[in-house]
Amino acid sequence: MIDRTVEIPADDVRLEGELIIPTDAGGVVVFAHGSGSSRHSPRNRHVAERIMDRGLGTLLFDLLTAEEESVDIYTRHLRFDISMLATRLASATRWLKQEKIAEELEVGYFGASTGGGAALVAAAELGDMVSAVVSRGGRPDLAADALPKVTAPTLLIVGERDEDVLELNKQALARLRTTKQLQVVSGASHLFEEPGALDRVADLAASWFVEYLRPAVRSASTRGQGG
Repeated sequence: MIDRTVEIPADDVRLEGELIIPTDAGGVVVFAHGSGSSRHSPRNRHVAERIMDRGLGTLLFDLLTAEEESVDIYTRHLRFDISMLATRLASATRWLKQEKIAEELEVGYFGASTGGGAALVAAAELGDMVSAVVSRGGRPDLAADALPKVTAPTLLIVGERDEDVLELNKQALARLRTTKQLQVVSGASHLFEEPGALDRVADLAASWFVEYLRPAVRSASTRGQGG
């Protein structure tokens, strides 16, 4: 297993992250955290553990530097700069694919809150470099005109009681032209703090990534065997 702290170059900054790739991993999931959060988000870490239990790697990293975070606490402008966040997510993906330990692995995105919008914009930009997307309580509406360009199979997960965000996700689902699904977690609010709600999110996400990352890996290895 690979388990190390990393620094990811993006534009003129370096972003801190944690890369974990199990032996014989079937793919790697890159996390895009939500507004006011970081790679230390307990909710994302909970989901990451479940994903790793299913044999997939994870990359959790900060979309903002420490200096940017300290400013954004007061201005709150960077967390909604979807274009910038998506650019950094795409940079992290390109960096990951250049790492020898991950160059053959299929990549998925797990985005939360505004990170869900950034994940969809980056997925639209990178095309077949991204094999699956999951959004948790996300803002896919912020992906705007990028939505019809997304080719990766996309799962939107929303809490039943998160009514405004649920409506935004329904509207975004209609604009997606790829394989898509909306899962509503019964009784859950925006942060999925209710008993069992986050476990449900983790199970849904892990199953989606196993379905759409692992087969891609097997298909690629089969093509290389000839015969």
